Amino acid sequence: MKKIRTVRLQTPFEHEKNAWDIYPRPQMKRDSFFCLNGDWSLFSIKNDKKISLGTIKVPFPPESALSGIGKTPEKEEKCRSKLLADCNKHVPTHDKTVRSMLSNPLRDEKYLYTRTFTVPQEFLRAQTLLHFGACDQIARVTFNGKELGEHVGGYLPFSFDITAYVHAGENTVSVETEDRLDSDIPYGKQRKKRGGMWYTPISGIWQTVWMESVPANALRALRITPSLTGISVETEGGEKEKILTVETPNGLREHRFTGNKTEITVENPILWTPEQPHLYPLTLKSGEDAIASYFALRTVETVRANGKNYLALNGKPYFFHGILDQGYYSDGIYLPASPEGFRFDIRTMKSLGFNMLRKHIKIEPDLFYYECDRLGMIVFQDMVNSGRYSFLLDTALPTIGLKKGISHGASKRRREIFERDCEETLRHLYNHPCVCAYTIFNEGWGQYDADRMYEKLKSKDPSRIFDTTSGWFTETKSDVKSEHIYFRKIDLKPSEKPLFLSEFGGYSHKVRDHSFNLDKNYGYRFFEKKEDFMNALEKLYLDEIIPMIQRGLCASVLTQVSDVEDETNGLLTYDRQILKADRARMEAVAKALFSAFEEQTGLSEESE
Repeated sequence: MKKIRTVRLQTPFEHEKNAWDIYPRPQMKRDSFFCLNGDWSLFSIKNDKKISLGTIKVPFPPESALSGIGKTPEKEEKCRSKLLADCNKHVPTHDKTVRSMLSNPLRDEKYLYTRTFTVPQEFLRAQTLLHFGACDQIARVTFNGKELGEHVGGYLPFSFDITAYVHAGENTVSVETEDRLDSDIPYGKQRKKRGGMWYTPISGIWQTVWMESVPANALRALRITPSLTGISVETEGGEKEKILTVETPNGLREHRFTGNKTEITVENPILWTPEQPHLYPLTLKSGEDAIASYFALRTVETVRANGKNYLALNGKPYFFHGILDQGYYSDGIYLPASPEGFRFDIRTMKSLGFNMLRKHIKIEPDLFYYECDRLGMIVFQDMVNSGRYSFLLDTALPTIGLKKGISHGASKRRREIFERDCEETLRHLYNHPCVCAYTIFNEGWGQYDADRMYEKLKSKDPSRIFDTTSGWFTETKSDVKSEHIYFRKIDLKPSEKPLFLSEFGGYSHKVRDHSFNLDKNYGYRFFEKKEDFMNALEKLYLDEIIPMIQRGLCASVLTQVSDVEDETNGLLTYDRQILKADRARMEAVAKALFSAFEEQTGLSEESE
């Protein structure tokens, strides 16, 4: 069998040593921050046997080039061969544990991360918390020899109270991670055997590790619900008396309240939109604790106009001109080399006329959503799928038209983990104004009890839109009618629900010197020349998307922001070095799209 040739590609973003050593939680920021990113010792561990893999740069996953480990299959084989040679010299021939360990893929092993560091006395206060942005899939944390606990799930933050164990001077933290791509645990688009629409799996720590010290009765959570005229604020923890200070264009406004809930009206409100992403900074003081945050005034809902139901931003029909965002980078895989990678993708897509990213089956660091808030990019956020994928049930049958009546079984454990993570995702992203909608199930992957899941999650966050079953296998309850169309002409049928074309396109133009896979290519239509690619993309919008606006289309998602490994259907190459789409022509397409929508919904008459 011919060996598939893949290459490492480097993005243009700065990746200096401390690129991610910045405060990772912009919506609840304190003046206490002790970053634990940087060099950690990494070991492979199995049956209590440890083998050093060297030094890893946290927060990059070990599979990435930027981690300093760069576990490509070729490199794994070289590493294993060298270790086996050393084993032959130094390990007794009867020691089957080590030999078995070296003959198996490193993917099936656990990792052990360790780091020793010095804590200054002045950093410590009444409580000290240890935070992890994300670790895939299972993390068991030890601090100064004390086992703190275990966290299951690869995409959400978790913390431990280490007050009783941390001290001024030298401290040691250890993290044992395990990732077997357990399908009961949400895993996204990772697959052990990557290829096509499935990507290189990552493991271990992949977001910032940090500590903060807080007062004894610190604020634990802040929940902000906006309207078009003000906000409702709910808190957890803290002292009874609180002071909220909002920065407005007319100066600072101080608001004192007692308890855990209050409401504020904002004079002369400036509404948040992608065209004007206005943020209101705020500070919240409670006793000795103080946090900085921000909010925006915006609503998202369904409204009726000219006899049809549409998604609306700030009370008016709005066309959500979106593009699929996988969140993969050629050198960092799950994480760009620096936060500039987030800013680059957002700004580039905005410059092409897009106002929405569909964040596809991946939850990003808080800094991504902050940049979307700040720069003005709407996010339609996917829940991360669990359960086994079936090509026959989930792809082949729907492609030929069987799009109803199929659901997967789900064990009690899978249900508990998935539903817990969905609820935690809602809590985690609640304060971000950019997040306007959620996808619960994508193309049937792991889908079960869709109507019940809609009711459960909608009740937790009625302020946002829910696409229950993106693509197919629809049941009854969803805020939109959502379809994926790749292999046929786009011909949507009118619906009582707002029409959402949640995936389409997938046109491929491979730029060979900027492609990950030199031999294979994955997409839905293929174009050798850049001009032919752009012509087809433009024609797709003008001839097929814009006519659907008359039938009620109010949101669409093109596949996709960038190439990802074998997939070459991005508007950017995987290394973010080449923009394949013509900026001026894409801007013109967006303008024509918005004009047609305004005319259809009557917005053009309002502006006259």
